[in-house]
Order: sequence, then C-alpha cells, then structure tokens
Amino acid sequence: MIRLFAALPIPPEIAQGLIRRQEGVPGARWSRPETLHLTLRFFGELTETTAADLDEALATMAGAPFDVELAGVGAFGEGPDVRSIWAGVTPSLALTQLAKRCETAARRCGLKPETRVFRPHVTLAYLKRAPEHKVAAWIQAHSLLRSPIWRADWFGLYSSWRSEEGSRYELERIYPLV
Repeated sequence: MIRLFAALPIPPEIAQGLIRRQEGVPGARWSRPETLHLTLRFFGELTETTAADLDEALATMAGAPFDVELAGVGAFGEGPDVRSIWAGVTPSLALTQLAKRCETAARRCGLKPETRVFRPHVTLAYLKRAPEHKVAAWIQAHSLLRSPIWRADWFGLYSSWRSEEGSRYELERIYPLV
C-alpha cells in the first residue's frame, strides 16, 4: 500500500517567504520548506495496481499552465480545537478545474468521491492545544499575506510517509500542464 496525493509544489522563493512567518505559536509543528504544497486531491492508501491506474489517469488529463498567488491566512478548527494554520490561495478557475480533473481521475480508478469542498491552501503548521490567543494573534499579524504570483506549469503525484517528526513527501510523478 502507498499513501498518495496530487499537489502543486510551492516554489522555493515563495516557500522562503512563508518560512519567515513561522513563529509565535507555541507548540506549533511548522512545515519544512520542502514539504510545502497545495493539495489538489488526497487519494489515501492505495494498492500498487490502483496507484498505477491513477498514474495513468492523471497522465492523460489536459490542462494549461496558470498563475497562482497566495493570499491571506487562516486556521482549521475553532477555539481549543484549532488543528492547523494555513496560507490561502487567490481564487482561480484554472486551479479549481485542475482539482476537479484530479477528482475525476480518482473516481475513474474506483476511489470514493471526496466529500469535502475544495479549499485551496498551504498548511503552514499543525497544532496541538495551541493557546487560542496566540493563534488569533498570529492570524491577525499575517492576515495581509500576499505572495508573488508564480506560474504552475506542472503538478505532481506525491507519496506520504509518516514519522514522529511529521510526514515526509516524495515526488513520484510529474504531470506537465501544456
């Protein structure tokens, strides 16, 4: 079994701007620069056969390059149950369509439909019992985040490997957007 997801990588120069903001929340497990990504579709644990079918389905998807910009920050969860903080993404029809094509590829391979609404974001930190006032202060301090625009001309299929230090991601396949 292999745990997979499709994502856009965050360019190193954009990642460095995010890394500089990773402070001020006690107990946060901040994402390392090389793990920053924008998930298009999480597929979960798949057999090698299903993973191969998924690779084939993703490889046949059409899509053109498009611009991406990060904008704003927020959190998932509320009060003492805040579990992560993230950088938002400027809405983009091209990005939404790419996520839908990843969903279509998943369904073609027999995977269950994603029930959550696609909310593009880059997870900056995972939290466990972080002080609410510190999370709120961090969000307020970084609410005007805006990254330079970058061109997404490919997306990847990544494997995810869990460890005590957090997940490690490996790029398994690249799918050009042309």
